[in-house]
Amino acid sequence: MMRIAIVNDSPVAVAMLRDVVEGEEGFAEAWVAVDGAEAVEKCRTDLPDIILMDLFMPGLGGVEATRQIMRETPCPILVVTGSVDVNVSTVFEAMGAGAIDAVSTPSFGAAEARRILVEKIRSVATIATPSSIHRRHPLAARRGRAADSCVLIGASAGGPAALMTILEQLPASLPVAIVIVQHIDERFDSELASWLDARSPLPVRLAEDGEEPVAGEVLVAKGGRHLIFSYHRLRYTDTPDLSYQPSVDVLFESAAAHGPSRLLGIILTGMGRDGARGLKRLATSGHLTIAQDEATAAIYGMPRAAAENGAAREILPLDRIASRIEAWSNSPIP
Repeated sequence: MMRIAIVNDSPVAVAMLRDVVEGEEGFAEAWVAVDGAEAVEKCRTDLPDIILMDLFMPGLGGVEATRQIMRETPCPILVVTGSVDVNVSTVFEAMGAGAIDAVSTPSFGAAEARRILVEKIRSVATIATPSSIHRRHPLAARRGRAADSCVLIGASAGGPAALMTILEQLPASLPVAIVIVQHIDERFDSELASWLDARSPLPVRLAEDGEEPVAGEVLVAKGGRHLIFSYHRLRYTDTPDLSYQPSVDVLFESAAAHGPSRLLGIILTGMGRDGARGLKRLATSGHLTIAQDEATAAIYGMPRAAAENGAAREILPLDRIASRIEAWSNSPIP
């Protein structure tokens, strides 16, 4: 039985979410909190299996509540807010604080919105098993020749903020390509790319099927399908059928087999183990591999897995990863 906590100050929204929880097999209500501060306190004494977190509440809002919960009592958090499309920036702030995904609050009688919410809850529960959560102590793409060197970055919960920290420190003249897999819903993958592009010296956009990564450009995988390398070109595929699509492992493993000759693989904050196996494949193929350290990771799940299986040749704090990318990109090709 999945114990689900609801954090929302709206009686109507709480009633709707309770109706969903009570009406689904395998769901059970853990507790209800009317603001972030109450949620933080309740998590200290009764940690649920998943939290449905609103963004905007009196007092402590959803973003800061998410940050405090992930710091003190890590728990899978799904943002459930009035409209994801209207609140994209705040949604990414919450994801940067550790939330796994986001969905709009359904209304009574909205069968499709309700179905999406239930699928999200089950998906989050599948990806973020308790054993995978660890406490932590204007687009102007420059088209050019295909890159001989490529940086591959994988991230999940906490990823948007971590990606921003890295990208905003990189020079506009970076001589390598960057390809990113961030676990994200396909309905707002374009907003993520735009959000990163607005704050990065490098142009950021969604990767298109059939293109080759170009030096000085950042490509973000679309949600809902895997992004792979197929003889140096990027392709989208529906296989394998995994609970998270796109998958970091799938991109990294395909890059080791069919990507550019020189690769740098990086695993950032996130729940679960996605990316550890693929990073290991890159390392054994002779490429440099990096995992974010525990002290700076919002969720030390994916980086921990990469460190524990020997996939990461270097363990670095978030604020040193950009300079390492730049140094690697300017080093002689062996």
